[in-house]
Amino acid sequence: MKQTNKPADRFDWTLAFILLLFCIISIFTIASAQTSGQYSINFVPLQIRWYIVGAFIIAMAMYLEPEQYKQMAWYLYGLGVFLLVFLFFAPGGDGQIAEMRLGAKRWLHLPAIGTIQPSEFIKTFFILGMARMVSSHNENFVERTINTDFLLLGKIMVVLLLPLAFIVKQPDLGTSLVFMAITAAVIVVAGISWRILLPLFAGTAAIGGGLLWMALYAQDFMEDTLGFSRYQFKRVYSWLDPYSYPSDEGYNLLTSMTAIGSGGINGKGFQSREVYIPENHTDFIFSVIGEEYGFIGASLVITLFFILIYHLTRVALELKDPFSVYVCTGIIAMITFHVFENIGMTIQLLPITGIPLPFISYGGSSLMSNMLAIGLVFSMKFHHRTYLFDSDDED
Repeated sequence: MKQTNKPADRFDWTLAFILLLFCIISIFTIASAQTSGQYSINFVPLQIRWYIVGAFIIAMAMYLEPEQYKQMAWYLYGLGVFLLVFLFFAPGGDGQIAEMRLGAKRWLHLPAIGTIQPSEFIKTFFILGMARMVSSHNENFVERTINTDFLLLGKIMVVLLLPLAFIVKQPDLGTSLVFMAITAAVIVVAGISWRILLPLFAGTAAIGGGLLWMALYAQDFMEDTLGFSRYQFKRVYSWLDPYSYPSDEGYNLLTSMTAIGSGGINGKGFQSREVYIPENHTDFIFSVIGEEYGFIGASLVITLFFILIYHLTRVALELKDPFSVYVCTGIIAMITFHVFENIGMTIQLLPITGIPLPFISYGGSSLMSNMLAIGLVFSMKFHHRTYLFDSDDED
């Protein structure tokens, strides 16, 4: 059966409606979060502005076809690595190009634009580069062997480690974990033999478990031999036992769990919060949702994220072009990990890493980066339908 070639029919209206719902939730939640008195500016019009800019980003992203993104992938990946290198060597501090916040150098101050966080955009550039590399490798090695799979795995590690090395140096543990989640998802769908993947993932899990054990029982070895610092251990301790650190590392987690727990089933209502949480308009915005709208409101937000991820997965399954499939896979992994980590860290399920909640937390760099990623999905689906129509015509 032939599909229509009308642009309106090829546009993903379902995805656009989901984004509209996120926009509404974000605006109302930020409006309530900033009533705690800890902020001197109104973030609502700023977030609306970022959503408008994000809509233009999606429109521009849809203009290009998947093949054009494939041709530009290495250039964008190179741009991302260049920004990381530039940020690493740029002078940091007040009035400098690189801005320091809480001892981390992750932001660039650009005249007439403002402050941006390069690592947010680099995640999308990294996905494009990874998709280009994997799709090109599979085109060149149609006959798969253990040797070609190991070669592909080696290429993936090179593409990953180059940006990851500079992100770890910022330091930015949360974004580093996002990169690894994206890589793991692409590896799974890249066609690598499970005889390689099972030992690889088992070994990775063993290393992670070993590091956690050493953080609890072999701190001196990790500090003297592996180069870890004491404040990183406190992140682990405050996650596992926040009540032992109520005034410093465990404070945010304790107040977050108190806020969500006090919301009960129905919540306290819009702008009726009672628990003070620092940075509740960014990293801990889910705590605001849990306190004001309770279990029901928090569940609806989580359900909306499930609907988004389900829809993106359906789009990926419909696509025939391997490059487009890998791009969508990376984007799905990125959003899924962000949601799981952000919500998990507010309820002690995962350690606090400072990862924002996609499409809801305030932040220009985060929102524009996510809108760019979603714009790629819009493009993949929009032009994919064009290809199917043209193919039917030729038959």
